[in-house]
Amino acid sequence: MSSFIPYGRQDVSEDDIEEVVRVLRSDFLTQGPAVPAFERDMTEYCGVAHAVAVNSATSALHIACLALGVGAGDLVWTSPISFVASANCALYCGAEVDFVDIDPRTYNLSVDALAEKLSAAERNGRLPKVVIPVHLCGQPCDMAAIRMLSDRYGFKVIEDASHAVGGRYRDEPIGNCRYSDITVFSFHPVKIITTGEGGMALTANPELAERMQMLRSHGITRESEQMIGESHGAWYYQQKALGFNYRMTDMQAALGKSQLRRLDGFVAARRHRARRYDAMLADLPVVTPWLHPDGYSAFHLYVIRIDRTRTSASRRSVFDRLRAAGIGVNVHYIPIHTQPYYRQLGFEEGDCPAAERYYAEALSLPMFPGLKDKEQDIVVRVLQECLT
Repeated sequence: MSSFIPYGRQDVSEDDIEEVVRVLRSDFLTQGPAVPAFERDMTEYCGVAHAVAVNSATSALHIACLALGVGAGDLVWTSPISFVASANCALYCGAEVDFVDIDPRTYNLSVDALAEKLSAAERNGRLPKVVIPVHLCGQPCDMAAIRMLSDRYGFKVIEDASHAVGGRYRDEPIGNCRYSDITVFSFHPVKIITTGEGGMALTANPELAERMQMLRSHGITRESEQMIGESHGAWYYQQKALGFNYRMTDMQAALGKSQLRRLDGFVAARRHRARRYDAMLADLPVVTPWLHPDGYSAFHLYVIRIDRTRTSASRRSVFDRLRAAGIGVNVHYIPIHTQPYYRQLGFEEGDCPAAERYYAEALSLPMFPGLKDKEQDIVVRVLQECLT
């Protein structure tokens, strides 16, 4: 094969480049007007009141947990099928983490497993403070059901929508926080839109927004109404919390603002690629993504499962042969609870059997807006050869 086909790739246009160059030629490379402008555009797109741009989705998850008061002695639950940041954010706060097994069809956190685990936790007097459902591959979780459980058991909800900007749930934009306290997006280059590195936390709650804005910049405020006592003058600031330097630069924000204008087109292109995969893979021994009727997936990833009842090929052999052929397949994700660090915390194989079955079979095929028909044809042809 003449060229490598990656599993994901950013799409940066000349307009994007011009917007970044405009910032480079301006007076502000950081802490200027581009970040609040990007935040305003995102709040308008999602139909939510507040957005806080930061340097990564990991940072957004961290300050979201802190804004909700997560700390030592608290418990946070999330999905085992996600990047490790979805769990690590709670540990950063000194809290404990536990995992809720996945739904075998959507691969998202299982509402039935969550309800069962909450019932047992209530009897044991150890309910979570926060639950972090993850919209895997861009498909939203059953947020209305999770919100009902939140109302019943008293936990807060952070939507890890790192894969899902541009997606919809019950025909409303993911990020509107109708069913959650905070939603987090990622703008890593392989995601739907990019700022290079970057993330954002969105909320309808002004107090949470104010808290996260302060935490992203050293815990400092320059707003006199937020200060304790009188301001000493225009130069004055106060540190009110132990914060961090999680700021997004104006260059990143300019890129994100420009990319946002093409978001719907990116998602439409991804969904077209997904439909084409669905049709071409229909007769192969694989399980293609099942989509919940309440969701409109942004299709950050297209994950198939190798059906070992219909092929003798293992996921490992298929992966290795596709990579050798220049096709950049990947696996999303290794169950977090099986990572060495989490095993040291007491987790072990067998804790989340649905997640572990998924991991043994999952394979992410190339999925990005610029993927060409002929490249997709090659992916499917080589995959078919690997499975026979």
